[in-house]
Amino acid sequence: MAETQQLAKETSENNTVTLIDNATGKQVTMPVLDGTEGPRVIDIRKLYQETGMFTFDPGFTSTGSCESGLTFIDGDVGTLMHCGYSIDELAEKSDFLEVCYLLLNGELPNKAQMEEFEYAITRHSMIHEQLHSFYHGFRRDAHPMAIMVGVVGALSAFYHDSTDIRDEHQRMIASRRLIAKMPTIAAWAYKYSIGQPMIYPRNDLNYAENFLHMIQATPCENYEVNPILARAMDRIFILHADHEQNASTSTVRLAGSSQANPFACIAAGIACLWGPAHGGANEAVLKMLDEIGSKDRVGSYIKRAKDKDDPFRLMGFGHRVYKNYDPRAKVMRETCHEVLDFLGIKDEPYLDLAMDLERIATEDEYFVEKKLYPNVDFYSGIILRAMGFPTTMFTVIFALARTVGWIAQWKEMIEDPVQKIGRPRQLYNGYSHRPYVPLDQRG
Repeated sequence: MAETQQLAKETSENNTVTLIDNATGKQVTMPVLDGTEGPRVIDIRKLYQETGMFTFDPGFTSTGSCESGLTFIDGDVGTLMHCGYSIDELAEKSDFLEVCYLLLNGELPNKAQMEEFEYAITRHSMIHEQLHSFYHGFRRDAHPMAIMVGVVGALSAFYHDSTDIRDEHQRMIASRRLIAKMPTIAAWAYKYSIGQPMIYPRNDLNYAENFLHMIQATPCENYEVNPILARAMDRIFILHADHEQNASTSTVRLAGSSQANPFACIAAGIACLWGPAHGGANEAVLKMLDEIGSKDRVGSYIKRAKDKDDPFRLMGFGHRVYKNYDPRAKVMRETCHEVLDFLGIKDEPYLDLAMDLERIATEDEYFVEKKLYPNVDFYSGIILRAMGFPTTMFTVIFALARTVGWIAQWKEMIEDPVQKIGRPRQLYNGYSHRPYVPLDQRG
């Protein structure tokens, strides 16, 4: 195998690829599939059967694990679409619940459909009262994400009527329940972590307003939600709703492929999102800005970021997929200014520092050549900080928003007739067979 090289040559028919094993001369022809957008895809489902070999792709960066009609990303151009609609247009003209409907159904709703959907989500926002006691089983200093993982996973113990994944109606009920209850679960995790009474949802508020109210209100004083902050929160939700086959989404699909119930699958996605390399990036941006401290130190930190021997890295720049400006970052930047202007924060050191960092990095030949542009996490942390959220809540809000994407991806997978349980292969590099030596004979 060490001497074997595999070469791929596209045939004249333009819809197949011929793989040649140079060690044996054997040729195998594989189909090439075309999607509506994006690169062509080699269908290797029969590769192992016909060659006795399989592919090696750490991180699955060159592997398509499924077919999907939900989200398309062109990382080179810097575009993101949900069911054909650009994220810029959705963030400007739509709202989060309409984007939820779009992801769940593949089409934008008409007025009657939207009213029914909003009514259903609003009236599913309460969670089972016994879950109130469940929160008190956690230590007071428990991280809100730890609480989220536990509570969402526990939903399957309370809502038995929506765990049969073979029943289309039950799948719909579970999907709506998760979208509706996640703001309540997230807000209660926050309230518990700071020792305040939990606030119940209100049916007279929209999705973003309701979340902010449950976060900020107390029994002794009502909280009037400002529409500018509510709109900013709604836009943050939209920008994080779905992002193709990222680590947490792939986790949800993999868990779902075993036919686990939807609540368990979403809990698995939350656990994956918790990792600092995934959902914790906006918190890392604030820690980086704290470390830099002032604008006069930006130059020295830019120099450090270029030094491959220095462990310091610019957080919030670059993306695994985007090799251009993250389209979500453009919207987030505008939202950041709107929120800071409304709150009267004229001299926000984080924003001034971030703007200077962005300007230098986007003009510097090193970063331009490597296409290290600001991503959505670069600004979202500044907005959430300005709105009063502690850093422990940043990933919780990410999970709240991404829930609809996870559910839509899970639903699409369950309804795919060719889906099967996930079972990646491995390149084994351990010992070959060794005879067992009894303990008294070992040196």
